[in-house]
Amino acid sequence: MNKKIVAIKINGELHDIDNCSGSDGELISLYSTDGVKILRHSLAHIMATALQKIDPNIKFAIGPAIDNGFYYDVDSSIDFSTDDLEKIEKIMHELIQQDLKFTRTEISRADALKLFKDKDQSYKVEILEGIDADAVSMYQVGDFIDLCRGPHLPSSGFVPSDCFKLTKVSGAYWRGDSNRQMLQRIYGVAFSDKKELKTYLKMLEEAQMRDHRKLGIELDLFHVDEVAPGNVFWLPKGQTLYNTIQKYIAEVMDNYGYKLVKTPQLLNKVLWETSGHWGKFRENMFIVEDNETTMAIKPMNCPGHIICYKTGAVKSYRDLPLRYGEFGLCHRNESSGSLHGIMRLRAFTQDDGHIFCTPEQIVSETINFCKMLKEIYAKFGFTDVSVKFSDRPEKRVGNDDIWDLAENSLRDAATQAGLEYELNKGEGAFYGPKLEFVLKDCLGRDWQCGTLQVDFNLPERFDIYYTTAEGEKKHPVMLHRAVLGSMERFIGILIENYNGKFPFWLAPVQIGIVTVSDKFSNYAKDIEKKLRDFRVVSDVGSDTLTYKIRKYSHQKIPCILIIGQSEVENNTVSVRMLGTNNNETMSIEELTKKLATL
Repeated sequence: MNKKIVAIKINGELHDIDNCSGSDGELISLYSTDGVKILRHSLAHIMATALQKIDPNIKFAIGPAIDNGFYYDVDSSIDFSTDDLEKIEKIMHELIQQDLKFTRTEISRADALKLFKDKDQSYKVEILEGIDADAVSMYQVGDFIDLCRGPHLPSSGFVPSDCFKLTKVSGAYWRGDSNRQMLQRIYGVAFSDKKELKTYLKMLEEAQMRDHRKLGIELDLFHVDEVAPGNVFWLPKGQTLYNTIQKYIAEVMDNYGYKLVKTPQLLNKVLWETSGHWGKFRENMFIVEDNETTMAIKPMNCPGHIICYKTGAVKSYRDLPLRYGEFGLCHRNESSGSLHGIMRLRAFTQDDGHIFCTPEQIVSETINFCKMLKEIYAKFGFTDVSVKFSDRPEKRVGNDDIWDLAENSLRDAATQAGLEYELNKGEGAFYGPKLEFVLKDCLGRDWQCGTLQVDFNLPERFDIYYTTAEGEKKHPVMLHRAVLGSMERFIGILIENYNGKFPFWLAPVQIGIVTVSDKFSNYAKDIEKKLRDFRVVSDVGSDTLTYKIRKYSHQKIPCILIIGQSEVENNTVSVRMLGTNNNETMSIEELTKKLATL
């Protein structure tokens, strides 16, 4: 059998190659996107088979394929650690060598329930109890049987040699509910050949060295503490970085016609009921009881911007589009296990914005937003940006007619804006479809940051309107948009992308002045005054010059000015840029011109 062909696609659906022999369809190679997903999903089952050999009483939850790999959530009396991964891998390789067949069967839901109850697989039973179907499909490889749609590899022998690696063990609540059982999640990465795997593992090593949590400490940027889980203590240099980014974004928003507003943190429950957040997002909100009034700390800024829209004179078509922007502090009750440095927080600031416009203005506003977004991303060094179109989720407000209108409007706007996008099915916001903008960093990792959402629902729910040229009242369209997303998370991305070596304009400290000895301190102070438009620190103490330069280099200061006898006599400075060992002598005027180009 050709071990490069692993499945067949018929009428857009993937099927096991063995179950569709002789059928007409597209043959799926192991090296295709679909083929790699099938490989990863199959490896999750092979890993489960290995785990069952280690612990015959283990209980299995879910084991999907994910980006770059797979995982399985398990409930075991054995407390697995990273030290156990090599043992699990060894058993997996043995199972692969045995060329075990993946066998698919379809049985009634009732028989499947009995089977998994007899096996004491309570998580599978719960999954089955939530399925509304007469029959279900299952797969068996070796002694392991799983509830699964498939498809899978024809057999374990189709797994290429040295194509996967188990990477870590973490905790995960069953169904993401902190009130449910804490499970063990065992992760693996997998690719269609060992060269890709090696490249990816090397990237992981590099990413670990660039970890924003480590660099945040080394560079004195921020602190996270158990006294305030999910919150950030910004240190002076970190706050400078934060302020620099916010100032730049505010200037760009002003150039694109946004008016900055500031909305309250605590808002009445009634507002959240009207918006739909109370019914769809309640478990993620922090609630405050004020006597007999129930308040919530805002998890999002959009209802506050609607209140701003409603305030004052009635809006007419001449006032639209009306663009509000806010650096809005939001709070969301994330589980403690999901918190991660400044990338995943309970308190974070969004570079948020909402555009109130007519239906006819959706296209022009989308084009305008995309132009602004690309300008900002390019400023931060991100030019590789992909787009996803997320359509209606299962949990949503509004009827299908409104959703049809919103999705068609956004598709048309995206097309006219020249965007190529892939469908991210069912991942829209509960009030409207959205475009998601994904950055690729220097390590090739994807980061979803910007969003644009078309919303016909909230304007109707809040009954906001504008008057047309004919004097009619109409609900505006509300475009929810963000470029960076979370300010904190974006700073984390920047730290890792640049490994702490920020571009000159962004660096918290741009220039470090060092003297050969303290007798040149007066000249150094004069230079510092002349460079007052930059962020400058100086060390004129008695430490050795080598120590001072090393200190500022470790702090990743982009430009170091060295001052000695020659510089004082010639009214110059000796310039060393970060990452070089070469010094260039120049006047302050020449230096200022040089720095202006960075």
